[in-house]
Amino acid sequence: MDTVKSQLPKESLLNVNKQSYHYIDSFQGSIIDKEDIILPIDVLKAFFNTSPKWIETLFTFRNKLVRVFGLKITNKIQNKKEIVANLKGEPDEQIGIFKIFETSNQEIVLGENDKHLNFRVSLFIEKNKANITQKQITITTTVVFNNWFGKLYFFPVKPFHKIIVPVMLKETIKNLNQKIEANYNESTKY
Repeated sequence: MDTVKSQLPKESLLNVNKQSYHYIDSFQGSIIDKEDIILPIDVLKAFFNTSPKWIETLFTFRNKLVRVFGLKITNKIQNKKEIVANLKGEPDEQIGIFKIFETSNQEIVLGENDKHLNFRVSLFIEKNKANITQKQITITTTVVFNNWFGKLYFFPVKPFHKIIVPVMLKETIKNLNQKIEANYNESTKY
């Protein structure tokens, strides 16, 4: 279950709007989905169900630091599993600091606009053209700085971001593989 640095998919909504970004990175991994059951909403739910404790601790620390600057923070989410289970993947839905901005049949784009910077996270899924049972999952992050404070803020965040996103992708893929296996076990039960 390797993840690799990749490019923003050409079909991504982040590419379609032709906006320029101050920062962009993409990481990609794959799943085998013979039954073709995994959709962008499944990727979204897996993404939010997979946050390792150390990442949550980093976000808690981040919130304490940035609160004094008046930046948006994520409060502890009560009933996270229930909220994630009820997500429909529709624009304006929110979980923590992440608001859904756009969706397509291949992608969900979420993020936030704040006074220092705007960020987007694309959760993109597509069939591998060489192997139709394999799907590529790409997580892309874009950042637009709104002022010098955005650049200053992102400078120490960037190294952590480059560690966190591949870990989140691996955990997302692991979660999706469990869903595929559970579906297979259910369909072969009889």
